[in-house]
Amino acid sequence: MPGKRLQPRKEPQQVRGELTRQRILTAAARVFAEMGYAAGTTNRIAERARVSIGSLYQYYPNKDAILVALAARHLDTRAESPRRHRETAGPPETLDGALRELVHVAIQNHLDDPQLLRVMAEQAPRAPELLEQVARYEEERIAEVRGLLERYPETSVSNVDMAARIVVNAVELLVHKLIAGPEPLDLPAFEDELVTLLTRYATAGSERSSGLRR
Repeated sequence: MPGKRLQPRKEPQQVRGELTRQRILTAAARVFAEMGYAAGTTNRIAERARVSIGSLYQYYPNKDAILVALAARHLDTRAESPRRHRETAGPPETLDGALRELVHVAIQNHLDDPQLLRVMAEQAPRAPELLEQVARYEEERIAEVRGLLERYPETSVSNVDMAARIVVNAVELLVHKLIAGPEPLDLPAFEDELVTLLTRYATAGSERSSGLRR
């Protein structure tokens, strides 16, 4: 079955096994980013991880399964980052500040390896488990942004549910596309412009009302 082909062969039961698995994933990330997915063979991954090819196959049946595991790990990290950020900083006082926090965390989550992110987005096998995780992550982000929009009185969108979906997808697509792109990116300027775009969208109704009153 296709799903079985993309599943890890075993989960480590000891610390040593988990360290080996993480070495394989870290090595694979470097190989895929540097050589591309087609040239990123399991032999090259095993060599970079300094493990035997037999040891690699104990954990993953093929490089497709390794790429799926990398994508899942990236999603887990992205889901955890906003929680850690909220634990260390209080809630922003304004909608603009809340959207800036949202954009800043998204950018930081994409800085580690833009080339690998491009490989994962364009070439990762569409495993059902991975698609479910992506959908779950997106729904969690939409729920968070919906709550954010409802929290601040300056929000003036007519449909909060739809607005939350637009904001989440706009941030995801723009951050990924521009950071993973071939051209150098002025990150502070990009963050400022994306925050301005989102803030004006979320408060456009109140701005129109103010204009009418004037």
